[in-house]
Amino acid sequence: MTQTISRNFPDTLDVAIGASIRLRRRQAGISQDMLAEKCGVSFQQVQKYENGANRVSFSRLVQIAHALGLRVSELVGDIDEAAGLSPAEATMLTDLGVVGATDLLRDFAGLSPALRGRVRDLVREIAESQRERLATDAA
Repeated sequence: MTQTISRNFPDTLDVAIGASIRLRRRQAGISQDMLAEKCGVSFQQVQKYENGANRVSFSRLVQIAHALGLRVSELVGDIDEAAGLSPAEATMLTDLGVVGATDLLRDFAGLSPALRGRVRDLVREIAESQRERLATDAA
């Protein structure tokens, strides 16, 4: 299957790699400034890598992995499959990079199954309400 390259949106693999960098950086307790300094780039460049706006060259990927105390294979994980990630998988990985997402997931996993269901329903209800409010405001 041939992938079409779009200049309007970052490639899903670039977004997934960026999200993985963000997730691993946060797990290591390293700021964007600290990672940038270790790699010899600006913190804005790290932001662009993490957002998928700029592609990470292989040499830079190796630098980033080493700066995080990782091997490249640990940083990219299953992202390197020949077919790449589906849009849903890339979105999920990106969502895990949202500030507080991993903390919330860790806390959520510690809840009883019944309480997890109630929390999930509450969050879903809040998100739907917000989407409806935004749609109403936009109309």
